[in-house]
Amino acid sequence: MEKLILVLNAGSSSLKFSLFSLAAAGEMRAAAVGQIEGLGTAPRLKVKDGAGERVADEQWDKSEVTGHAQALQRIAGLLRSRFQGSVLAGVGHRVVHGGPDYAAPLLVTPEAMRRLEDFIPLAPLHQPHNLAAIRAVQEVQPDLPQVACFDTAFHQTQERVAQFYGLPYEYFERGVRRYGFHGLSYEYIAAALPTVAPQIAGGRVVVAHLGSGASMCAMRDGRSVGSSMGFTALDGLLMGTRPGNMDPGIVLYLLQQEGMSAKQIEDLLYKRSGLLGLSGIGNDMRVLLASEEARARLAIEHFVYRIGRELGALAAVLGGLDALVFTAGIGENSGRIRELVCEKAAWLGIEIDREANEAGGPCISRTGGKASAWVLPTNEELMIARHTRQLLAL
Repeated sequence: MEKLILVLNAGSSSLKFSLFSLAAAGEMRAAAVGQIEGLGTAPRLKVKDGAGERVADEQWDKSEVTGHAQALQRIAGLLRSRFQGSVLAGVGHRVVHGGPDYAAPLLVTPEAMRRLEDFIPLAPLHQPHNLAAIRAVQEVQPDLPQVACFDTAFHQTQERVAQFYGLPYEYFERGVRRYGFHGLSYEYIAAALPTVAPQIAGGRVVVAHLGSGASMCAMRDGRSVGSSMGFTALDGLLMGTRPGNMDPGIVLYLLQQEGMSAKQIEDLLYKRSGLLGLSGIGNDMRVLLASEEARARLAIEHFVYRIGRELGALAAVLGGLDALVFTAGIGENSGRIRELVCEKAAWLGIEIDREANEAGGPCISRTGGKASAWVLPTNEELMIARHTRQLLAL
């Protein structure tokens, strides 16, 4: 009987999923990919099979699917009808924050759930929804094993000195430290490099995860030694709707001079800043690149500037640079952004090959340069499925 692993990635108004079939010899293949979006407003289910063909597109009234539990029931019903005769062996979850405790995936237990709830203040916009998906599965199939995979875990290899902020030491002990995020994406890239680009896999590599959420990670020998994100996913690069690194005094100014509440500042920093705020047009890089508006060009230029600035900092952490790897939505699909970033990084020895870049790589730099540039698609869902299979010994 075919065994399946379900991977869930829960957001505030969406529930993304991937279903993997476990083949012999440790292989896995995607059997279905989809999501329910618009929870609480206009819930809609879209599903494709492993070949990318659409197999479902349904929409309901918001009263019919109000939360993650009902969304999961709809997904489960569809999957049962399409995969009769198969058995669901486990569920893997993307959980944004593992705090200082968890450097590896773990089997979900009542004790683990209580500990993960303690980290909600560290990721208030993500962690509650991640845990809601776990509870939704428990309600439907309480005996089904579940695995939590953390976006912070990959960065636990960083030196202790890199985890501090210049605050009184007791705040570090309370959990105010640099964690880093997008770890599942970086872990997938680190695992793929020995096969795709063995000549750089053990070297000094900076990976640029560029999407609506954007960050960068310095890796040496496939292990994280530095990252642009720190205590929260607001830090580092300019993002779709988030400002990235900024003077903390700005928050004091907004509180004291603008009279903004904590909730208003949270909304500003998470939803109204970044590419959207600078351009005044939107947060979709494709739209901005096609626009003739001066503010769209400003947003693009600042996005590239911030990447170049962070690249220099991470190269300093590494003591040099052997390769730059682009991944995620913008990194994988925007040849123009890759070109602009590589041009700014010429001082590090990167010489872009425009023809290779236009083709999408994987190597997009000329031979003979001191450092190379690459494009590698990421697959966080597959990384979660691998962890789930390994932990459950499937």
